[in-house]
Amino acid sequence: MGTSTECVDKLNSLLQGELSAVETYRQALEKTQDARVKEELKACHACHAGRVDTLVQKVKEMGGKVPENSGAWGAFAKMMEGGATIFGDKASIAVLEEGEDKGLDDYNKMLQDSSPDVKAVAAALMPLQEGTHAKMRALKKSLAA
Repeated sequence: MGTSTECVDKLNSLLQGELSAVETYRQALEKTQDARVKEELKACHACHAGRVDTLVQKVKEMGGKVPENSGAWGAFAKMMEGGATIFGDKASIAVLEEGEDKGLDDYNKMLQDSSPDVKAVAAALMPLQEGTHAKMRALKKSLAA
């Protein structure tokens, strides 16, 4: 079983991904004019923001320090989303779906972790991640049609 510091580090890694998602969805929301797209983005943004709150709480409960930003992945995601918004909703949704793919990978890794605490948090949040991923996949398909 991992130490508390290792658990905090792993949860902070998930937290940075969620912070990145919140910021990327915020950027996409600012650019889209399509009401249907905006509603889906708002729902996903709110879901990721809720996960941020959950992860912040868990990190603090473990005595850890919460990261102040989304880290390297966040910077990359912001750059990609910034470029995608120039090209419209289809490109923006494609970038968001890629981010959701990365989120699924991250949560799946944490589900395999040796720490019961990390596994429990990942298991609790995974259905939410699967939900936002499915929303972006469906939205991408509907925009391609």
